[in-house]
Amino acid sequence: MNKTDTIYVAGHRGLAGSAIWRHLESQGFTNLVGFSSSERDLTNRPAVLEMMARIKPDVVIDAAAKVGGIHANDTYPAEFLSDNLQIQLNVMDAAHQAGVARLLFLGSSCIYPKFAEQPIKESSLLTGALEETNSAYGIAKIAGILQVQAMRKQYGHRWISAMPTNLYGPNDNYHPENSHVLAAFIRRFHEAKVSGAESVTIWGTGSPLREFMHVDDLASAVVFLLENYDDPETINVGSGQEISISDLAALVAETVGFEGSINHDLSQPDGTPRKMLDSSRLHALGWKPRWELREGIADAYEWFVENTANLRSV
Repeated sequence: MNKTDTIYVAGHRGLAGSAIWRHLESQGFTNLVGFSSSERDLTNRPAVLEMMARIKPDVVIDAAAKVGGIHANDTYPAEFLSDNLQIQLNVMDAAHQAGVARLLFLGSSCIYPKFAEQPIKESSLLTGALEETNSAYGIAKIAGILQVQAMRKQYGHRWISAMPTNLYGPNDNYHPENSHVLAAFIRRFHEAKVSGAESVTIWGTGSPLREFMHVDDLASAVVFLLENYDDPETINVGSGQEISISDLAALVAETVGFEGSINHDLSQPDGTPRKMLDSSRLHALGWKPRWELREGIADAYEWFVENTANLRSV
């Protein structure tokens, strides 16, 4: 990419999109374009088509999505399916009509089967049933991957898709019910410390294993892929850092300074027992993550405390 390329970042106010925007700026890219959801509703097809035709970007990074944790995905499957399908369809169709040569679609590790062989290779896609609690979101993201592949096959577009592992970091969503697990833990343990609570209750047994990656690492991987990857097969973006939910809770509690006990609500679901991406293809290209989990959680908590009054919590 050229530093003067017009780069449209869809979802530039979200966790992933804002990190990508910051990274592009730090690398000297000078012509970035983004709109908040109030400025441009990406489910509004005519508005998206008009916007893309007007700005005529050289590169599109689709980091826009309706996202959430287990509770949100399980409670609002219709919205997670419909909204995400509309967003990515509108963005990609508009990019095609505007002649965008380079596009990166950002998916999710939820695309892979619940009991996929671990670590999960890209070839596991469409080989088994998804985790029930987030299958609607997963199906939408699978459709996005297939649309990228269809656009490449039919029109020759040099479009790619990337599947990140569980993300955390600055500008995460800290809604008390709809956030992802690490952000939820940061808020819950912080509030417990402030209120002097004796205990914090977490969902399930705490035994599932999860991989987590600081969102700044994802941002650097996105730019690396746009400059070094051109293949129809989606590519995993993982950190290789795996931890149980129980150990994660203990690590967040330690980072926050909460000294009470941690209890388990066994009536709530665990979700997928293990979800670890095989990111060897990306690493073989020359990219490696920078953030260690303990350091990253400390960074995320520092950001949370500094921005408590202006948290994005929807």
